[in-house]
Amino acid sequence: MDSKNAQNAQTVYLANKVNTASREQLLLITYDIGIKSCKGAENALDAGVFDEANKHIQKAQDVLRELMVTLRVEEGGEVAQNLMRLYDFMYLMLVEANVSKDREKISVVRGMLEELRTTWEEAIVKLAEEAGIEKPMPHLQGGAAAKEEARAVPVGGLNIAG
Repeated sequence: MDSKNAQNAQTVYLANKVNTASREQLLLITYDIGIKSCKGAENALDAGVFDEANKHIQKAQDVLRELMVTLRVEEGGEVAQNLMRLYDFMYLMLVEANVSKDREKISVVRGMLEELRTTWEEAIVKLAEEAGIEKPMPHLQGGAAAKEEARAVPVGGLNIAG
């Protein structure tokens, strides 16, 4: 299979994963995309490929915008308000990182996204256990490997193709 066909197959696979994912899975997938984008930006900056770093940073910003747009601040009360402030802070850090080509700021945002993803994953699993659901998200069984696999969310404009 040539690279174009492989990419098309991967795009179809990712689209199917997203279309069949639960809301909880979509949240984790969104975090995965943000984490992967930050890593891509860090690697691009290390290599001195600034246009590539810019693309990755912009994708991470898209993720944060998606998280902000889908956050139910009215229903979530203080926790949701604090999350909104945190997302806004991370977004601004990425803007600054993009302007100044500051790898450290990207690394900080990546670390925050990783922590939030872990916290959400633990909460989802705990709630599922309390509800008597054995395996709420089978793809999470892979642990770190599952975290590395980034998938996109079609709602709000994230692009699953890259």
